[in-house]
Amino acid sequence: MQTGPSRGGGRNVVVVGTQWGDEGKGKIVDWMTDHAQGVVRFQGGHNAGHTLVINGRKTALQLIPSGVMREGVACYIGNGVVVDPAHLLAEIERLEGIGVEVRSRLFVSESCPLILPFHVELDRAREAHREACAGGKIGTTGKGIGPAYEDKVARRALRVMDLKSPARLESKLHDLVALHNAELTGVLGAQPLQAAPMLEAALRATEQLRPLMADVGYRLFNAHRQGANLLFEGAQGTLLDIDHGTYPYVTSSNCVAGNAAAGSGLGPGLLHYILGITKAYTTRVGSGPFPTELPIDAPGTVGHHLSTVGQERGTVTGRARRCGWLDAAALKRSVIINGISGLCITKLDVLDGLSEIKVCTGYRLGDRLIDVLPLDAEEIAACAPVYELLPGWSDTTAGLTNWEQLPANARRYLERVQVLIGAPIDMVSTGPDRVHTILLRHPFRA
Repeated sequence: MQTGPSRGGGRNVVVVGTQWGDEGKGKIVDWMTDHAQGVVRFQGGHNAGHTLVINGRKTALQLIPSGVMREGVACYIGNGVVVDPAHLLAEIERLEGIGVEVRSRLFVSESCPLILPFHVELDRAREAHREACAGGKIGTTGKGIGPAYEDKVARRALRVMDLKSPARLESKLHDLVALHNAELTGVLGAQPLQAAPMLEAALRATEQLRPLMADVGYRLFNAHRQGANLLFEGAQGTLLDIDHGTYPYVTSSNCVAGNAAAGSGLGPGLLHYILGITKAYTTRVGSGPFPTELPIDAPGTVGHHLSTVGQERGTVTGRARRCGWLDAAALKRSVIINGISGLCITKLDVLDGLSEIKVCTGYRLGDRLIDVLPLDAEEIAACAPVYELLPGWSDTTAGLTNWEQLPANARRYLERVQVLIGAPIDMVSTGPDRVHTILLRHPFRA
């Protein structure tokens, strides 16, 4: 098996979340870009949010790869990403407003499906319809991600390349508006949308987007062959994957490491190391089963501690995240699905001050004892977590950069997690700034 860089090429690392998203991937991608010449987004859309803290300044990114905060690093949006042109341009302008140069080093795949206003309206109207029918919300961000992927799979999507042909754009747009208006008005009780304003907005956006359009897969291949190190940045988390997550409470794309190849156009044989990002505890936004969930509203409880000390609110939605103990059985599922080479544990400092810490090692499901997260969301909801109790620590871990500086019980906690999930911990994040990192094994050198 090939474990190092391919002959004559650079080394490529995939970063994926191993929980329900919000693991702190953005900071780690930003930290590792000092060894990368390119950063690639390969799935999701602007429903993802990565918050970076650099020299004390916080920057929130949603669609543009986190490598944009490193001068000179190329940023690629692969074909697996769905793109809202208006949001992309607004994000570019926001970054330019704080002095970040973007346009000369951002490349958008011509194969990316577009998110258009009818996708957003469908997303929101469907959630409202589910709630009104007592079916329960899925918990989408309401940004049109799911409906845009539906059009892609149905082979009717407008893609970035269609912006280059006004006649083709107009024809396909009118057909899609007519199709989706039928659902909006006939099923969901919403107002119909007009194609003309959408066409006008798309044509305006085209002039700015045209210089960014690229054959991303071919560019990545050539960059790799010329010795560039590439970093593939996943959005959301493994347990939100459309195939492998807690369906139907999932996102609409494949979040797992395998999709770094399909969602970018670079072959899987050129992916050399898979880094899984894992919080030292567990969080989830939106609906769906969560075996280790703790109540977060009562002051003095562990759940309230995790929520407040961890500042657990969604980057995109602002929604309070649900919080609970680390679920090693769920992590084991993620390690298997992604083929994890090593883990980065984030937000270890949030556990500082807890006298004891629990880790879920498996579940009781009826009369069965299981050690890995089930695939069926209804079974997961029926699972009772089995916990192992570990001693906490009172000394702070915040900002530490050396393994030996960690309190002894913090080291024991991390070492036990390694054993439970069957993967090594190669990095530990001890704070939000890029320098608050303990490195045990560098993914680009492993």
